[in-house]
Amino acid sequence: MSITIRQAQPQDAHAAVPLIIDAIGEIANRITGEQTAKAVEQELTVLFKREDNRHSYLNTFVAVENEQVLGILVYYNGVEAINMDENLVKWLEQKNAPSIIIDKEAHEDEYYIDTICVAPAARGKGIGTLLLQFAIEETQKRGYTKLSLNVETQKEDARRLYERMGFVITEPWSIIDEPFHHMVKQF
Repeated sequence: MSITIRQAQPQDAHAAVPLIIDAIGEIANRITGEQTAKAVEQELTVLFKREDNRHSYLNTFVAVENEQVLGILVYYNGVEAINMDENLVKWLEQKNAPSIIIDKEAHEDEYYIDTICVAPAARGKGIGTLLLQFAIEETQKRGYTKLSLNVETQKEDARRLYERMGFVITEPWSIIDEPFHHMVKQF
């Protein structure tokens, strides 16, 4: 298995967007202002190809093998999130979508794993762990001392994986009125 991780490109949208939707579920409906699966995917593709929001290709890394995208990591710092969220709200207003409040997901002194997802056919091969390790190494290269993520409180298997990778629960968090654990790995 020769998996590499690289910066996503706009043309990766066809493979990356369904994985983002798989990972974030109904949040995709909120951030696109759409309700049907087809419309959500179309609008998230628009966002992925743009450069000014959380789910941009610029914030996405892909795990690939033989040119096939097997997993994705959406990753950015807490300071950048503020401006990216303002851009998303403006975009939603321009398309007359329902107005939304975007919940803060990270502290400003953290790099943040927004989304991590492995294609169903590639699960169980360690790709999620490779993406997490990549985020850890990239965070250190960028000079940050904290890497964070939020995990739904009922996802105990995911929480255990993150704990094995050195993340600890630091506080409760709420996203779209759902309970999460905010987990941080410090360097």
